[in-house]
Amino acid sequence: MSNPAVISIIDDDVSVRGATCNLVRSLGYVVHTFASAGEFLRSPHLDDTSCVIADVQMPVMSGLELQAQLLADGYRKPFIFITAFSGENARARALKAGASCFLTKPFTEDALIDCLDAALQEHGEGTSK
Repeated sequence: MSNPAVISIIDDDVSVRGATCNLVRSLGYVVHTFASAGEFLRSPHLDDTSCVIADVQMPVMSGLELQAQLLADGYRKPFIFITAFSGENARARALKAGASCFLTKPFTEDALIDCLDAALQEHGEGTSK
């Protein structure tokens, strides 16, 4: 059996980060959490991450800026964005840059699970099922 996919969750809201982590971990994935984009970029988990779940609006570097930085660096792992602010401009930018999903808070657990499964399948990784 192959190793479980590694999911990195980046959100400056500790309660959202914790709840998302608990859900994703319950699906059998390895989960790493980060309070900021910079913390993720400096982490040793950048290369082993199979999928990134990131908040759009964070201080210093937004989720969209993180996605752009990683794409510029040749990083091609799937991105799932979550946001409390559903602006069509942000959604369009994220999806145009290759995001797998764009969820507006509050979202259902099933919506996130479906996004995660689709993102990992799209990139040839295992799913939770």
